Amino acid sequence: MSEKSDVRSPAVSVIMPVLDEERHLRGAVQAILAQEYDGEMEVVLAIGPSSDRTEEIAAELVRETASNDNKRVHTVPNPAGRTPAALNAAIKASSHPIVVRVDGHGMLSPDYIATAVRLLEETGAQNVGGIMHAEGENDWEHAVAAAMTSKIGVGNAAFHTGGEAGPADTVYLGVFRREALEQQGGYNEEFIRAQDWELNFRIREAGGLIWFSPELRVSYRPRPSMRALARQYKDYGRWRHVVARFHEGSINLRYLAPPTAVCAITLGVVVGAALTPWGFVIPGGYLAAIALGSLPAGKGLPLKARLQIPLALATMHMSWGWGFLTSPKALAKKVIASRRPAVLSSN
Repeated sequence: MSEKSDVRSPAVSVIMPVLDEERHLRGAVQAILAQEYDGEMEVVLAIGPSSDRTEEIAAELVRETASNDNKRVHTVPNPAGRTPAALNAAIKASSHPIVVRVDGHGMLSPDYIATAVRLLEETGAQNVGGIMHAEGENDWEHAVAAAMTSKIGVGNAAFHTGGEAGPADTVYLGVFRREALEQQGGYNEEFIRAQDWELNFRIREAGGLIWFSPELRVSYRPRPSMRALARQYKDYGRWRHVVARFHEGSINLRYLAPPTAVCAITLGVVVGAALTPWGFVIPGGYLAAIALGSLPAGKGLPLKARLQIPLALATMHMSWGWGFLTSPKALAKKVIASRRPAVLSSN
């Protein structure tokens, strides 16, 4: 007579850095608690010094889940307000063998955690991640989402546009084996941005596998204004140059395209204004390219959203390129001084 198996899935800790997330925090946590996953789950929110109702909403979530032994929310302070410090504080406060990173404006698909745990088992990876699927809630955000999921916007980045499952240099967010995080000492807190890439680099250097799969999908809410988008992409470019200086050979043509475009357009405008109108061919060609590229990207969107896609694309490209070009060497030197060698397993 056979007995029915009562083996449950491994317990997971979901960690979330939170700062000024009044708009999306409750929805993001509810998407976690609603996961189709039969294992025990805890959610650790690392709360930065927010200027909105974030702390109040987090406290409400703690109270609402206090009586649930299998799915409970708790918080830890992150006085620095920086993402890597928040992640390390949440890791330290959590306890389960699988660690799922989620952002305060990210919405997990219903089977995200179950699929990620299965992929960890099937691939033997130390970290698995999937697609950052941008979705807007108004015309501007729809335009940004279309730009962020198009090749003219972000090149061939698999975690933005999709692709085949397989080994990757880095992935969006990530679902980790705790042993890999503890072995590497967590995130390097000098990397205000690009901390995911740096941690995944150390995991790979130690012989670990990072795995991308389009089965994993996180809905992402874009920045709500052009100014916020410009600041975000300037930071991306600034820190990508830090990464390039930190690890020679990590740069490729996709990363060089925005700073090249900034230089070429600036040169074209100067030449066009000072020497010959032919100089304006370069900025004119760029504007024509993003206008044409926005047509397939905006398919199915309202007219007002489609008309804003070229503006979103230009904001992303120019801000990223400017951030890359103006990234100070002193910042890279400070980060390089904090370099952590990959820690090899003692097994």
